[in-house]
Amino acid sequence: RLAYQSESTVNWCEVLGTVLANDEVKDGLSERGGHPVTKKSMRQWSLRITAYSQRLLDGLNALDWSESMKEMQRNWIGRSEGASVFFKIGGTALDFEIFTTRPDTIFGVTFMVLAPEHELLAQITTEEQKESVENYISYVKSRSDIERQAEKKVTGAFTGAYAIHPFTGSEIPIWISEYVLIGYGTGAIMAVPSDDDRDCAFAEKFDIPIIDIIDKSKYPGAGRHDKLGTMINSGFLDGMEV
Repeated sequence: RLAYQSESTVNWCEVLGTVLANDEVKDGLSERGGHPVTKKSMRQWSLRITAYSQRLLDGLNALDWSESMKEMQRNWIGRSEGASVFFKIGGTALDFEIFTTRPDTIFGVTFMVLAPEHELLAQITTEEQKESVENYISYVKSRSDIERQAEKKVTGAFTGAYAIHPFTGSEIPIWISEYVLIGYGTGAIMAVPSDDDRDCAFAEKFDIPIIDIIDKSKYPGAGRHDKLGTMINSGFLDGMEV
């Protein structure tokens, strides 16, 4: 079962009649000919790299390559350990999955972010937010994954829907933003602005609360990404070391 078929979002150029790689798209246009490129869902063959990612990582150790090249390969393979968490959507029977390497920060979640291509988006967007969501999706369709990840400007749209926090039961607003990619992880994230730079920038831009969940006072100089400190404002985790 290493090879399988699935729906994937691709860069589609109607004029060239083909799929383009991210580095063949610039500012929404094909590098060859300057034709419009849009995001399109297409059924295609994939290889289940997750089934042998550890074997690939182990194999790198025996290669006579530079350390920088090996590190590039490790980042591309992208194996990480964490937890899957399911968030219910308020007022519906729906839920969605996120994958996080930091489940200990779950009490700091103040908003959720879906990729603009997420399959649940049409079902959960409220009538009041429909126009702004559709306009935002049109904007994102002209952007390559590389541009979306490199973008310094914070952009997004509120869906009008709310997720239910699995521990506190509180309502968490669900947004969409280009910095979440449908092809990475589950295409959805739990945003913890006190512990992540991009989440923090998003929260500050859209005036979303930020909950401090890690007391780093015992570790002078520790920054947002340093996994050091004592848990606070975190229910049953309070007082535990990160």
